[in-house]
Amino acid sequence: MTHAPAAPTDIPRSGDATHLRILSTSDLAGIEISLADVVSTVEGAYRTLHDGLSDNPRKLTVKPPDGHSVSYAMLGRDGSRDVVAIKTSYKHGLDKGRTQQHYYTALTLYDDITGLPVAMMDCSRIGSLRTPAVSALLARECAVSGARSALVIGTGTQGRLALPFLLTTRPDLDRLMLFGTHPEGIAAVREQLRAHFPDRDVEIVTDLRNAAADADIILATAGSHTPAAVEADWLKPGTLSVLVGHGLAPSTLHRADRVVATSEAQMNVTGTDMADAEGELPSVDAEFPPVLAGTAAGRTGDTERIFAYNSGLVVTDIALGHRFSQLAIAQGLGVEVPLWQ
Repeated sequence: MTHAPAAPTDIPRSGDATHLRILSTSDLAGIEISLADVVSTVEGAYRTLHDGLSDNPRKLTVKPPDGHSVSYAMLGRDGSRDVVAIKTSYKHGLDKGRTQQHYYTALTLYDDITGLPVAMMDCSRIGSLRTPAVSALLARECAVSGARSALVIGTGTQGRLALPFLLTTRPDLDRLMLFGTHPEGIAAVREQLRAHFPDRDVEIVTDLRNAAADADIILATAGSHTPAAVEADWLKPGTLSVLVGHGLAPSTLHRADRVVATSEAQMNVTGTDMADAEGELPSVDAEFPPVLAGTAAGRTGDTERIFAYNSGLVVTDIALGHRFSQLAIAQGLGVEVPLWQ
């Protein structure tokens, strides 16, 4: 097991008490980072949390009665990097189509040794990398031994890098399937897969039930308007189903032999759409940080149907955001704003 790469010692840890470095979407888009580096950084954040060195309080949520928007605020501290950060997330137009929705997310980092700001950045690329990396780690730890087939549901931001990250941790997969309804999204999934694994391609499936029945690993990354809803009785023994967005019916959770969550507290906040008729969610058998650390079992039998809830933890955003901020500072990217003058 590898841990997050050590921070380069020749990169400034932060700026000064009056300026804040702003890193835009285009600043971060130009930074090269390998999939293995992302996976290692995310895994290191989980291990540090499990060791009791980091703090990851439950996220706060605000949603209007008609459900047209949702906002989150997440505060955390990375004990291996001595960094404190807050992430905000706001999505508007949940009652509209994808092209009419607005989404903004930002991460602000502070150096907890010097007490100075590090950077504020658009967090969209961080999330687009962090989340599929977590799903890939869940697959590495919880999928049945000898898993050979995977199905990705959805072709949005989270679906487009799902397969490259999955192949990073499970290179033995030989059948890759995709269920999607947007032609441009399907093309983007293929493009990302070939960019990272030029010799691999994905099989586009239209019969979701048959595809789910053949899959050892299912990653449900679709948006809320997806027609996909895989049911528990479609799954063969041993299937790992990972919920990131939408695409799994509640039965896959309630009838699972084992439930794993990145955080049970966060699942209880953000997973209410998977509740039963009484509004209840089942208890979690294991949280993922101790599974990664080897103190809890991800899987206890080859025939277990496992449901894994990937809600994302802010400590992983902090670790990856700090990694990006250091790379950006080294390249002279961003704008210094005299925010506190």
